[in-house]
Amino acid sequence: MAQTDKNGGDLGFEAELFKAADKLRGNMEPSDYKHVALGLIFLKYISDAFEARHAALLAQDAKAAEDKDEYLADNIFWVPKEARWSHLQANAKQASIGTKIDDAMRAIEKDNESLKGVLPKEYARPALNKVMLGELIDLISGIALNEGNDKSRDVLGRVYEYFLGQFAGAEGKRGGEFYTPRSVVRTLVEMLEPFTGRVYDPCCGSGGMFVQSEKFVTEHGGRIGDIAIYGQESNYTTWRLAKMNLAVRGIDSDIRWNNDGSFHKDELRDLKADFILANPPFNISDWGGERLREDVRWAFGVPPVGNANYAWLQHIVHHLAPHGFAGVVLANGSMSSQQSGEGEIRKEMIEKGVVDCMVALPGQLFYSTQIPACLWILAKDRSNGLVRKTQLRDRRGEVLFIDARKMGVLVDRTRRELTDEEMKRIATTYHAWRREPEAGPYADVPGFCKSATLDEIRKHGHVLTPGRYVGAEAQDEDDEVFDAKMKRLTAQLGAQMARGAELDAAIREKLKALGYEVPTS
Repeated sequence: MAQTDKNGGDLGFEAELFKAADKLRGNMEPSDYKHVALGLIFLKYISDAFEARHAALLAQDAKAAEDKDEYLADNIFWVPKEARWSHLQANAKQASIGTKIDDAMRAIEKDNESLKGVLPKEYARPALNKVMLGELIDLISGIALNEGNDKSRDVLGRVYEYFLGQFAGAEGKRGGEFYTPRSVVRTLVEMLEPFTGRVYDPCCGSGGMFVQSEKFVTEHGGRIGDIAIYGQESNYTTWRLAKMNLAVRGIDSDIRWNNDGSFHKDELRDLKADFILANPPFNISDWGGERLREDVRWAFGVPPVGNANYAWLQHIVHHLAPHGFAGVVLANGSMSSQQSGEGEIRKEMIEKGVVDCMVALPGQLFYSTQIPACLWILAKDRSNGLVRKTQLRDRRGEVLFIDARKMGVLVDRTRRELTDEEMKRIATTYHAWRREPEAGPYADVPGFCKSATLDEIRKHGHVLTPGRYVGAEAQDEDDEVFDAKMKRLTAQLGAQMARGAELDAAIREKLKALGYEVPTS
């Protein structure tokens, strides 16, 4: 029976499939098993896509069916015979299956330049249980069985994405290095609306920002390919996950890798992106900032060597196109820190008008940390701008604050997710504030959102914590805050007890006058 998520949505069979795959894992560490399972899902995907195209071409022209360019034109990888899923499935019970999978991965990389160095090739190692491997192949063989090619690709993409999230949860803190929770990514994507143009992530992890961006385009009537994907990742293993994740989705991309990272070896130095979505690692202290004291990217001030938060923000603004928007996930401390000149950099960013909106998120959203996080929405030019051919209003001299700390539902004992309705409320509030017609009129909501002027922000010392601006939530008496209610009731009780003591004394005096003595307790 299919499971449902906390929002009431159908998870389909992904959850059941993961449970079955996880049972096969045995004592193998999730961090190792992740590459085993995801590599096979990827292999199944590209083989299915190839076989479907091969059959279609064969029906038209046998010669064309063997022309690699025919597949490349449709963004389909060429899969040699020895690497096709049918061959591996037929040999799943053989002791040599690990070697056959490794050979298949090498053959695919040899014939597809964009996959060089991407695919896992450690299936033949002695420590990997070959019986488990065969059973996993049988399990994955059932994915999208009897579905059409487009449906098969979509289902395999969903499975890959779901497995990524589950492995991130199993790995805990380490999982956060390659995976940003889906509800956080979706909130950013819904706020920024990346319909067309260049989308960039300087620390792209496993590529979740890009997958959600493409989903947004297709779900709102656009075409896959309307956006161009660019990214960089410093962790080689994570970069490989991203390349496979995007390939499973059929998303063409330019994702670069180097050990130095975006600060020290900016692979896309000349890129100016229309949209940037990023979840940089929080509060990184060893980012090598002492070697970049006079970098051209530090337009608002030199970031401290002991914390990379404001280096990320400035790197991202530097890569924005003249009318571009960015959404950045950072630790809450970035909104108020005064250490090592961070307050001055924040002040410059506000005064020069690149901060458009701040969102305080609920706790427990991330696998990697319990540190509360926030969203920075940045814009290069807030005087107008076009979104889906809609002229935005001039927002200079204002910043929108959204306090979403009370949102979210617990999906397990330690982690929370935003619901679809909550994500929509955050995004719609931002769109209404920008005066997008379909979003309706904007209004400040006590305890949730506030459009603050620059003068108000100056009075708060350029601190950007939404709680300082949105005020207290309007409450019915039944919704009164517990501490306040206890203080009020205690005061009432004290007054009533004092009045009771006065009446008691008066009664005693009356009885005494009549010659009756009332004993004290």
